[in-house]
Amino acid sequence: MNILLLGSGGREHAFAWKITQSKRCSKLYIAPGNAGTSALGQNVPISPLDFSALEKFVLENQIEMVVVGPEEPLVRGIWDYFQERAQLKKIPLIGPSKAGAMLEGSKAWSKKFMLRHNIPTAGYQEFTSETLEAGLAYLKNHALPIVLKADGLAAGKGVVICQSNAEAAVEMREMLGGKFGTASARVVVEEFLEGIEFSVFVMTDGKNYKILPEAKDYKRIGEGDTGPNTGGMGAVSPVPFVDAAMWTKVEERVIRPTVEGLKKEKIPYNGFIFIGFISVRGEPFVIEYNCRMGDPETEVVLPRLKNDLVSLFGHCAAGSLGRVKIRTDKRTATTVFLVSGGYPGEYEKGKVISGLDKVKGALLFTPELPQPKEEIASALAVG
Repeated sequence: MNILLLGSGGREHAFAWKITQSKRCSKLYIAPGNAGTSALGQNVPISPLDFSALEKFVLENQIEMVVVGPEEPLVRGIWDYFQERAQLKKIPLIGPSKAGAMLEGSKAWSKKFMLRHNIPTAGYQEFTSETLEAGLAYLKNHALPIVLKADGLAAGKGVVICQSNAEAAVEMREMLGGKFGTASARVVVEEFLEGIEFSVFVMTDGKNYKILPEAKDYKRIGEGDTGPNTGGMGAVSPVPFVDAAMWTKVEERVIRPTVEGLKKEKIPYNGFIFIGFISVRGEPFVIEYNCRMGDPETEVVLPRLKNDLVSLFGHCAAGSLGRVKIRTDKRTATTVFLVSGGYPGEYEKGKVISGLDKVKGALLFTPELPQPKEEIASALAVG
């Protein structure tokens, strides 16, 4: 079948690598793709947010499946767009409805969802510019440190941890004043949880679910997990401290009630649920939901997945995931990013990475590049 993959990052490169291993994929298009994906399929210069242009391309190229990589098209309602059009409705689109994508699209909405379904998470309150004074009063007596989160999508930059009540008050004013644009028109103030984080990935057809290999990402730039935070400098799977007892708690307390909650609330959802956890003295709490796979975690999850990914997508679209058994490679996968010195601050651009053809025993994935000549590669070693 002809498949269209939306996105342009390392996550999408990993998806393209896995999709093209399937005998069910006859031709892969990636919109817009990157330098790495061009070796696996045909890049198409269309934004994932240009729904009308995507519609035209899908119909003209006999696309039989659409896989959505990033969150923004989902939050904006690409699934609903397809469902509302007779010619598109019959084409499987892997990703949740706009209502389902609210798990990631609104921190406040996802918190309310967790409360409705008794899913363990940190305590919170939410405030807007209209309730600023109440928010400032709330912060005065809040335990330290204090976590402030922009309610909407903020490109991974909308979370601030404040070490004093005064700092939190200044931050709340700035966030509600537009620091993160419309994303921080509502601010969630959250209890700080101390522990160790890990990520769990679930595929669901809205009724059934399958758990994919877990991962843990690392965001600090320096050796030994030191230095400034980035969007992610690497990841590992499996996660050594996630044992059988933790898996039981994760599935019974979070995964099952999440999928059942979506079903009870009649929210269409066929795609991925990324659940960010923190283990606090051996008890799992949900930090956040994402409505798609993570980056860089996808680069360690998919190489450990033995199943045909296109076949999994087919079952997801057909509502038959219950028939599937997930098969996982027991070896360890690790991803490490290669970036210019100085990143994530000021750094030299335009450098070319060479010798990639000489790399042995590793997969190479290319993340999203700000400019065509600015090459930043990531290397994933398996085993």
